[in-house]
Amino acid sequence: MREFFGNEKYRKIILAFWITLMVAIVTFVVLFIGFSKKLKSTSDIGLLGANQTNTVLPNETIDSKTVSGTEDKNINEVANEVLNNISTSKAETGKVQASKEEVINNTETNETVETVEEQPENPPVPEEPEPVAFLAPVSGDILTDYAKDNLVYSSTLEEWTTHLGVDIKANKASSVVSAEAGTVKSIKNDPRYGLTITISHREGYETVYANLLGADFVNEGDTVEKGQTIGTVGESASFEVAEVPHLHFEMYKDGECVNPTIYLK
Repeated sequence: MREFFGNEKYRKIILAFWITLMVAIVTFVVLFIGFSKKLKSTSDIGLLGANQTNTVLPNETIDSKTVSGTEDKNINEVANEVLNNISTSKAETGKVQASKEEVINNTETNETVETVEEQPENPPVPEEPEPVAFLAPVSGDILTDYAKDNLVYSSTLEEWTTHLGVDIKANKASSVVSAEAGTVKSIKNDPRYGLTITISHREGYETVYANLLGADFVNEGDTVEKGQTIGTVGESASFEVAEVPHLHFEMYKDGECVNPTIYLK
């Protein structure tokens, strides 16, 4: 035995054996540890796939066959199924959202139609006051027409001149009536047209009665009715003294002189 262990050749063989044995043991241990970690990782992936499936489809029941089938699949197949479930869920959510928007739009359309139907077809038109209709202050023919933009011949002045009213032929001392209801604005002796009464009416109208004989029937500020006597026909107008007895009658609208024959009945 001493010769065996003392032999250099045998010692090398024994050392090589022990080194080989140690390498084999270390290799086995390393492989065992690595295989254990791989088994643990595979188990965790299976649990993760099952948990993700439950998260994507929380309201669906997964039986034992489905779980076992998931465990047999690899990680790529599980991931693809999860993605497909997510896409399907999004598509269904989009359909629900679209249906919700259609309901809202239909509701708004119906409300708009109802609102339009509630509006009256012909809205009421506010009533306008009846236009002022004036009564002729005396009954007779017109001797001289209204002439604001042209000229008429005056026998008294013996010249062509404007004429801002109409001269209505009437007997001396015949009654003169108010052409419309109103208020007596003034009674005065005009140097050209003689004794004159001015009456204010609604809607900005005024009437002027000149060449009067008398004005004893009304006073300034009195309210008069349409057709009420206010004076008598005379010959007091110095500008028209050469004419036969008549009433010089003028009309104004908002301060502007207008043609009386347009308004008189």
